[in-house]
Amino acid sequence: MKKKCERCAAPLPLDGEALICSFECSFCAGCSAEMDHICPNCGGELHLRPPRVITPIQALTKRLTGGGNRVR
Repeated sequence: MKKKCERCAAPLPLDGEALICSFECSFCAGCSAEMDHICPNCGGELHLRPPRVITPIQALTKRLTGGGNRVR
């Protein structure tokens, strides 16, 4: 997940609002609105990026210790 808008370089917190295309190009809400929610790189639609609630290290730790909700 990218940490800044690819157009204006505004920070994109992992739990904050950001919009992405299918190639994961990332933009802030303001830039996305100015671009009519169309990615300037690929022409794809920009959609809300799902927020990340834990860090990758926390996810790995949960997985390795069996603390995740994986279906077995």
